[in-house]
Amino acid sequence: MTSRVLVTGASIAGPTAAFWLDRAGFEVTVLERSPQLRLGGQNIDVRGSGREVLRRMGLDATLLANGTTEKGTRFVDDADATIAAFPAGDGTHDGPTAELEILRGEFARILVESAGPRTEYRYGDRVVGVAQDADGVDVTFASGPAERFDLVLFADGIRSSSRELVFAGEAETTPVGLYTAYGVLPKGPSDDGWWRWFNAPGSRVANLRPDNLGTTRFSLSWVSDDSGYEGASTERVVAALRSTFADVGWEVPRILDSLGPDSELYVDYLAQVKAPRWSDGRIGMLGDAAWCATPLSGMGTTLSVTGAYVLAGELARASDHRAGFEAFEARMRPFVEQAQKLPPGVPRVAHPKTSAGVAAFRTVLRLAGSKPVQAVTSKLLGPDAATLELPDYEFDNAG
Repeated sequence: MTSRVLVTGASIAGPTAAFWLDRAGFEVTVLERSPQLRLGGQNIDVRGSGREVLRRMGLDATLLANGTTEKGTRFVDDADATIAAFPAGDGTHDGPTAELEILRGEFARILVESAGPRTEYRYGDRVVGVAQDADGVDVTFASGPAERFDLVLFADGIRSSSRELVFAGEAETTPVGLYTAYGVLPKGPSDDGWWRWFNAPGSRVANLRPDNLGTTRFSLSWVSDDSGYEGASTERVVAALRSTFADVGWEVPRILDSLGPDSELYVDYLAQVKAPRWSDGRIGMLGDAAWCATPLSGMGTTLSVTGAYVLAGELARASDHRAGFEAFEARMRPFVEQAQKLPPGVPRVAHPKTSAGVAAFRTVLRLAGSKPVQAVTSKLLGPDAATLELPDYEFDNAG
């Protein structure tokens, strides 16, 4: 009898796990609380072992063809003059801009479109209750009647409501003290295909990045205590951005002028998630719900893709679900813990508080961007993602 698996969350980790579980013969249901697939989002990248997983999925070339076309990263001054430039990586090593840069929504769309014949996607619903016994898990949905599954996997993000139904209070969420607001701008004449990074005193950073959809993605970051902006109204968030960045030059006035009550903004108070365990009986979790490393690590998507592959592979070849979950955690936890070790001083080192600090940061960037040392510094500026040896799982047996 084919085993039924419920996966919550249709971003990156969930659909990747569904892809491999389907290949292993499981019957998979992916549940997404949004009424349709969420196609928004900013640039994300995949590196090292994550790229190898995508090659094994047969999706690497498709994802590259749908990438943002980002040429590299330029740190700029008030006049938009280049302080230091780091070209995009080539896949053997990647600096701030990896070889594979893609919009989160584009990545999710391609994953969902690649679903196997035993996978079903459901939208506009969420899990509100779970009860497991020795033989399965009864799941109650907000939409109505319960259903029974053999396994349940939570992959619905850093603030997973599903996680709290089973692992209530266990996951430690540690803020890093940085707000980032993300949005979209009409493409302008100065948007040249490079990621442009601008520092302003007061621990503030503005970024403009290209995409493949004819627009420009922006982000505004600032060091701050938690002010509750994640759940705030758009009006309150816009007011906060205008107040925080009112005196900043460069392209920031263009960003602020674009903001209004209908702006599509995503605001995040960056935090890491560290959970003491990733499974309980027949229920497991993966991705940011289990181990968020924050975008500052440069490893979030790589961890999600790699973890989904390893979890599906270990469940497929294990004698039972408990052994599969144990093997998954034993293989992935050291990789996750390494990725969560942010460089000393992050995020403040790249968000200097004073004018003198900004000047010193730019001096370091000029040195790092000089040709004699750039081959070394590009590696230092990008995370070391090629550290997990991937098993060759057999995905041709029924789950």
